[in-house]
Amino acid sequence: MASPGKKHFALRIDPRVWAEIERLAAQELRSANAQVEMLLREALQRRGRVIPSAGDATDNGEDTAGR
Repeated sequence: MASPGKKHFALRIDPRVWAEIERLAAQELRSANAQVEMLLREALQRRGRVIPSAGDATDNGEDTAGR
C-alpha cells in the first residue's frame, strides 16, 4: 500500500539498474522503493541540497526554524 503524503510517479529505468537496486535493498532490509528514495536523498546531500525531515518542516516544505 502506498504511503499517504507521498508523490507517485512513473519511472523508466534500465532493468539492470533496477535489479541492482533490488539486490541492494534486500541486503539493507529495505523495499526497492525505500532504497530509491534513500539513494536520491544521498545524491541530493552530495550536491548540497538538504531535505528537512518531516518533523523539521511544515506541510508545504517551508523551514520552520527561527519562527
